Amino acid sequence: MKLNLCLIIGILFTLQVTFGQDYIPSRDDINAFFNTKTLVVLQDNPLLEYNYVIKDVMKQEWKITEYDFISMKEFEELRKDPKYSFLYMTQVMFDNDKTDAKYRFIHLSLGGDYFRTNQMPDIASVPLAYYNVEEDNYIYKLALLVRFIQNHAKLVKEQPEIVSENVFKHYNDNMKDIKTKTLYVLEEELSKEVNSAARIKKVYPYKFQIVTKEDITEAIKNKDENVVFLHKVGPGETKMDARCYKVVVGAADANFYYFDYHRISDKKPDGLLESDFKKMAK
Repeated sequence: MKLNLCLIIGILFTLQVTFGQDYIPSRDDINAFFNTKTLVVLQDNPLLEYNYVIKDVMKQEWKITEYDFISMKEFEELRKDPKYSFLYMTQVMFDNDKTDAKYRFIHLSLGGDYFRTNQMPDIASVPLAYYNVEEDNYIYKLALLVRFIQNHAKLVKEQPEIVSENVFKHYNDNMKDIKTKTLYVLEEELSKEVNSAARIKKVYPYKFQIVTKEDITEAIKNKDENVVFLHKVGPGETKMDARCYKVVVGAADANFYYFDYHRISDKKPDGLLESDFKKMAK
């Protein structure tokens, strides 16, 4: 799927206005979604952990519509039926992006008589990872990202006016609260200049912990209101000429508390930078 790369601060990690298709969902679209049955599309590869995890996640998280699971083949047969909505993964490339980077996105879209998949109205879209990054880099965060999608759907139903305004500003307003939480970060997602507690404390005097993926999984499961954590979308070992996107997300509310990105270089590796901590500490 090709998407337009525009307004970079608003692009990655918000919603249909920036990620999705060039179509902004109307109030009627949003209301129609809540009368659909959501079909969760499983991947063709039966060995992917995603197919198992998403079933548990939906049972745990999804409260706003009826849902069921279908195959990719069934998706192609059913996606033109407006009585369904779909939660599915795609490969995304942005138009005019000279890095030619490929991302793995999860979308919540409405069914209908649309010729192409990327014409389906998006209620929300969120990047999981760069396309070739291993599943274990994002699968432990899947419940939180589905929680965000569900919360966003409820938000735009209650406040449809924010869709046509700057929806990113709504989430950006949460950034001032990050200092009241405990920031969870993975050691492998930190740049060398801040890869220890001592180095972080020099530039970020608020609560943080260097944790494991299991710690983040537990915070998400328990909906820990005191925890925010880093969701990094970076190329890992797969690509150097690319961007690293960084978003801090609430483990309980699934809100976004911080967003930034940088172009990867020798001085700015694939990870959270000292400058990120300084911005969050302001």
